[in-house]
Amino acid sequence: MAAKTTGSPAERIEATRPPARERLLTAANELFYAEGVQSVGIDRIIERAGVAKASLYNTFGSKDELVHAYLRARHTTNAGRVLAAVDRHQDPRDRLLGVFDALEESFAAPGYRGCAFIAAGAEAKPGSSTEQASDDYRAWVRGLLTELARQAGVVDPETLGRRLHLLYDGSAVSARMDGDPGAASAAREVAAVLLDAALASQTAASGGRPE
Repeated sequence: MAAKTTGSPAERIEATRPPARERLLTAANELFYAEGVQSVGIDRIIERAGVAKASLYNTFGSKDELVHAYLRARHTTNAGRVLAAVDRHQDPRDRLLGVFDALEESFAAPGYRGCAFIAAGAEAKPGSSTEQASDDYRAWVRGLLTELARQAGVVDPETLGRRLHLLYDGSAVSARMDGDPGAASAAREVAAVLLDAALASQTAASGGRPE
């Protein structure tokens, strides 16, 4: 015997909708990314999410915390995409260059508006949770590049990681400001040159013997 459906039609529709937190984060992701975290007020987030104002404050406490949660969610999504591109390869050199393949995929995606963390960090107050979330993501990117350089056999992976991070940032700015989705491919080519030069200098320094 089928279970009896209870509640009004409006209540039944509401019961099938995603939770308020998920709807708020979805709305925040769409609006903050497209227009900037400072330009978008909470009223627009609430309207897009279809929730009461009290839901936002009960869930996040403030707009700042909503921004922080939005950036953490993008961090998780971006990291998953980058690591998936890296893990397509087994060769350490290709794994490092896979980071730039992930960028190329991002730049070609409809609605690309640049790096969310650069944009949010530029608007953030010193010491704010927004600045911290942006710094955390950037530290993760540099740490990943450094670790992949180490796995590739580079003796000074920190220096190469910093240089590759500059390429990573620069290509994102170019893709956004110049409308150039090919910036990632160009950055990948330069990254390959830097990586190969670092490995070649080590081989020369060791008298041609692999280290």
